[in-house]
This record gives sequence, C-alpha cells and structure tokens, in this order.
Amino acid sequence: MGMQVKIRIVGRKSGSEQWLDDAYSMYETRLQSSLLDVETVWHKNDAELIKGVHTDLNKNHLVVLLDPKGTTCTSEVFAEKVFEWLNQGGSRLSFVIGGAEGLPAELLQDKSLQTIRLSDLTFTHQFARVCLTEQIYRATEIKKGSGYHKW
Repeated sequence: MGMQVKIRIVGRKSGSEQWLDDAYSMYETRLQSSLLDVETVWHKNDAELIKGVHTDLNKNHLVVLLDPKGTTCTSEVFAEKVFEWLNQGGSRLSFVIGGAEGLPAELLQDKSLQTIRLSDLTFTHQFARVCLTEQIYRATEIKKGSGYHKW
C-alpha cells in the first residue's frame, strides 16, 4: 500500500465548473504512476469538516491547513515538506481547505496543526484544490528528479 493524501474540503462537488474538475482529474491521473494516492473528501459544512479532521488526527495522520495566514514556501520546500509530513503521519497526510468563509476557528486555533498558504492571491476553494493537487504532483516529480519542474 502506497502513501495516501486526503484533501478535505467544504463545499459541493457538483457545484464546481467542468474545467476545474478536468484539471483536478488530469493531476489525479498523473499521480497514478507515483506511489501517492490523492483522494478528495467533500464536507457539507464546518461541523462535518471538523469531525473529519478529528478522525484523521485520531488515526495519527498529519493534518495541514490551507489558510491565507499560513506560511508560504517554494515548490521545492513544499516537496520536501510533503514527504516529511507523510513520514511523520505514517504515510497518511490530510490537507484541509475551508469553504467560502474560510476555515473554522476551532481548527485555526489548534496550534498542533501545520498551516500553509498556497499564494498571496485569493482563490476559490475549488481552484485551491486544483492548485494544491498540481503542487502535490510537482512534489512527486521534484522527488523523482524529472524535467517537469524547472529550477
């Protein structure tokens, strides 16, 4: 069994635009050749998201929040961190993306959770999922030393 990355997100899968679904699917397909499996879990509301995060924490998964106030990192540093986090979480890593109102305060106040931001720009949560998935794919390619990532 390979490494597993879970993306927990508040919102409706059926409400996103087709091009976002296509972009996500493309990176999901590309990741199949790596030993890293990415899965998205959609939550109807913050309460379900919090419950899902607690489930992951109880299973000793490492959980990383995506928030505009999180720390930034380059793609190279992100690649190092992804595999470090997977190692710390027993090959299980969960990223958490809030809905239109952002992440619930209960999660943001938990200092045991890592918090990063993808950019100084603001993205919809559906687009943040695509950007995150591309960066996860990029991390696998950086680790392999392929030509995908241009230094």
